[in-house]
Amino acid sequence: MGHPYGTEGRAAFEASVSFGRDIFKHRGAVSPPDRARLLGQRATTIWFTGLSGAGKSTLAYEMERRLLAQRRLSYVLDGDNLRHHLNSDLGFSAQDRRENIRRTAEVASLMNDAGLIVFSALISPSREDRSMARAIVGDARFVEVYMSADVSTCEGRDPKGLYAKARAGLISQFTGITSPYEEPEAPTLCIDTGRMNLDEAADELMQLLWSSGVLH
Repeated sequence: MGHPYGTEGRAAFEASVSFGRDIFKHRGAVSPPDRARLLGQRATTIWFTGLSGAGKSTLAYEMERRLLAQRRLSYVLDGDNLRHHLNSDLGFSAQDRRENIRRTAEVASLMNDAGLIVFSALISPSREDRSMARAIVGDARFVEVYMSADVSTCEGRDPKGLYAKARAGLISQFTGITSPYEEPEAPTLCIDTGRMNLDEAADELMQLLWSSGVLH
């Protein structure tokens, strides 16, 4: 009698890697190169980090728009949006921030497995937590982009009114005011949105995606 899932199903099952007595990881029949050839892109996570108001989400959504115009598949994992749904149970303690980043990185990794380019826009203030995200996604497909606008620039914009609330004591553990931000030591790309406009920043990042082979 043949295997209930056919020859390919049997091969996939036998190639499974056990992570415990009753849990198995199954290997699919579609490889990352297969997806890359289909989509004309290399699955990558662009991890934007920087202070609130530095322009992370703004640039992420502009990049998503540009890639769609080129018939590319990408998706934005926005920190605020995720806290409305997947991470709605988390606060802003160091432990909760770390879990927020861990979950986001796991989602980004799954989307990369599907062949997508992911733009992750989170403050992610801790170097250690960003290193964890890199480890989850995988070093080969993780690109760290530092939005380097300083506190005064971001506070001058204050698009969500958060700095004003933090200064008034209405928000605790606010990064850059009452909670520290650790700048990346060696980001793949550093974008100073205090001196660059959106088009300039997007052009620079697009150039990186082409030159590094993410787009082809």
